[in-house]
Amino acid sequence: MTVFRIGEAAELLGVSPDTVRRWIDAGRLAASRDDHGHRVIDGVDLAAFVRAPGHPELSSARNRLRGIVTAVVKDTVMAQVDIQAGPFRIVSLMSREAVDDLDLAVGSVAVAVIKSTTVVVERATAPKGRTTP
Repeated sequence: MTVFRIGEAAELLGVSPDTVRRWIDAGRLAASRDDHGHRVIDGVDLAAFVRAPGHPELSSARNRLRGIVTAVVKDTVMAQVDIQAGPFRIVSLMSREAVDDLDLAVGSVAVAVIKSTTVVVERATAPKGRTTP
């Protein structure tokens, strides 16, 4: 039987050990104690947890940028939401219904989850006085 310590499970799931502890404490993820008293998770239980629906924390999208909503422009059907995440400005076009459901407004915190099959990369120009190899 394969068992995982909390840190190992967290690494596999791409979350923090504290998140795994919260799932265990909330009864969402089963755990037991090993001979040393450490909490461990059976591999079968961990696999079932990952396969179960309703875990938005587990997503194949790895690009998650947390930021502040700086603008929301809505019409009758669509909306544009601008998020400043560190030095990055992210603009999302979505349905007005989604914006209303998420209660997005200027000043609120949001996470831009980015998953794309195509990423265009352009060469940046070198700063003055430097040349690129």
